Amino acid sequence: MDTARTGRMDDNEIHAQLVQSEALRSGHFRLTSGRHSDSYIQCARVLENPRLTARLAAETVARLPEGHVTDLVIAPAVGGILFGFAVADVLDVPFLFTERKDGVMQLRRSFVVPPGASVLVAEDVVTTGGSVAEVCNIVEEAGATVAGVVSLIHRGSTPVFDAPFYPLLSLNVPSWEPDDCALCREGVPIDAPGSRSN
Repeated sequence: MDTARTGRMDDNEIHAQLVQSEALRSGHFRLTSGRHSDSYIQCARVLENPRLTARLAAETVARLPEGHVTDLVIAPAVGGILFGFAVADVLDVPFLFTERKDGVMQLRRSFVVPPGASVLVAEDVVTTGGSVAEVCNIVEEAGATVAGVVSLIHRGSTPVFDAPFYPLLSLNVPSWEPDDCALCREGVPIDAPGSRSN
């Protein structure tokens, strides 16, 4: 691998790269949940850049504990797919992804988690980690072990899964009900980049 891909990154550089790529934005936003925030996270913007994605994946792998073993990487669709694939590429292991069908997270496309495998779950952004928990259940039901969970960003909530968690960057992103939003009271124009109606 070339040094542009494997060079180490500290938290300040990671944060700067996410801001530069507009994966992290500041302003006044209506979130998909309907709550308001002064920050918005859209990891798809950083994942547009294959070389940067590879660097972030390499840094994620470099921060795993010594002795960590991964036989397989798995990620929930859609957000985790690109980052999970990049992590699997760095580790030189197979990559699978799960999808929802009729609201249920499942393996499709003839994907199989081998019994006894040590599996790393990858996601782009973890807030509560509900989707990750569903993927962990799929791995364990297959008779494999969840060796850990990695993500580009942890939004600061307490995850609902039990596996060891290794986020690349942890952020405290505040949000408010619309009636409690000081930015609304100040008349700051609002953006809704994550609205399901867009």
